[in-house]
Amino acid sequence: MLRIGSGAGFAGDRLDPAVRLAEQGNLNYLVLECLAERTIALAQRRKLQNPATGYDSLLERRIAPLLPVIKKQRVRLITNMGAANPLAAADKIVELACQLQVPVKVAAVTGDDVADWIDPEQRVLESGKPISAYAPVISANAYLGAEALLPALESGADIIVTGRVADPSLFLAPMIHHYRWRLDDFTRLAQGTVVGHLLECAGQLTGGYFADPGVKDIPNMADLGFPYADVDEDGRATISKLEGTGGAITLATAREQLLYEVTDPLAYHTPDVIVDFSGIQLREVGPDRIEVFGARGREKPPTLKVSIGYRAGFRGEAEISYAGHNAQGRAELAGEIVRERLRQEVGEVRIDYIGSTSTHRKSFTPDVVPYEVRMRAAALTPTPELAARIGEEVEALYTNGPAGGGGVRRSVNEVIGIVSTLIPREKVATQVTIRELVP
Repeated sequence: MLRIGSGAGFAGDRLDPAVRLAEQGNLNYLVLECLAERTIALAQRRKLQNPATGYDSLLERRIAPLLPVIKKQRVRLITNMGAANPLAAADKIVELACQLQVPVKVAAVTGDDVADWIDPEQRVLESGKPISAYAPVISANAYLGAEALLPALESGADIIVTGRVADPSLFLAPMIHHYRWRLDDFTRLAQGTVVGHLLECAGQLTGGYFADPGVKDIPNMADLGFPYADVDEDGRATISKLEGTGGAITLATAREQLLYEVTDPLAYHTPDVIVDFSGIQLREVGPDRIEVFGARGREKPPTLKVSIGYRAGFRGEAEISYAGHNAQGRAELAGEIVRERLRQEVGEVRIDYIGSTSTHRKSFTPDVVPYEVRMRAAALTPTPELAARIGEEVEALYTNGPAGGGGVRRSVNEVIGIVSTLIPREKVATQVTIRELVP
């Protein structure tokens, strides 16, 4: 039986659950999924400023405590923390290994960067406009599949570090490698993809993002355990977590995660297989133990999805608070003043009343009067100087606005936009590079 643990579900995830899984989980593989659509574009921007960077900013903090443990426990680590620069990530890992005096073999998988192969006149999926309408483009990364990771696994590397790879594929690759599944065995690939899909967000399967006090209670979330899967040679799997850790794995948590980001359950597209979810069965086989089986699949799509990052302008943002009697009225007056002051220079400014209507843009409980309201003004502008005008006008409300305003905060940030397109898979060539610290 192959055991795969999930040690991170996003770039900012907790660090300690992965170490605990590696120490106590009897794992064969530990996967750290740390890359979102915008994350890689931001990493590409860092790489443009310094070619030696561009990997996950938490890479050193994650790898340093994990490296001695995975070597001792013989756990192989797979991660997309290479982000925009897997080669630099591999170099950094070897540098860490040298400091820790732990021999390591690292395989860096590259080839997802397809910026040189993108046709500016090609249409994006979200709007139908040409890619050139979203210039300047700073990144274009294809979602690689499990096949790209297989040579790295064959190399015997302790750590496989990649850039953009579809999240379930990070988990599917060790299954294919371990059981020698054929790449046209779509039933097994589909089953393995579903297991990867369940694991890819780590704590979301054990109650994170699921919990709702009094409605869906989850125990000991401060010590949330991350999940692992025992996968047999047919891809049938049992999902569980370490005994004594917080959280819960139930039919309900598994069902919610199963539906995560699935727009068509009859045709869930990945680079490896198109999965039909309609036959999937989940069965509780013990406390915090869920069995999953029944996925079906058909041939993978001829194209790969490409995530494109572009410079979308600058967001100016500022907030001010009003508390006590008629807080709502004074906050609304402040918003009207800012909107009127900036109408000619900036155009439309978004005004939110945090604590009142900011989340849903309307009140579903109009009888509830908030004691305090924080007015937020924001706008997207072509220059940082224009974006800074938002904060200037909000700060001016101290002596030029309604009574009792306080706690102004202001900021200007560059906005990286994301759109998607497709690329024929034959245009994408992957490569494995080995970095090693030999004892």
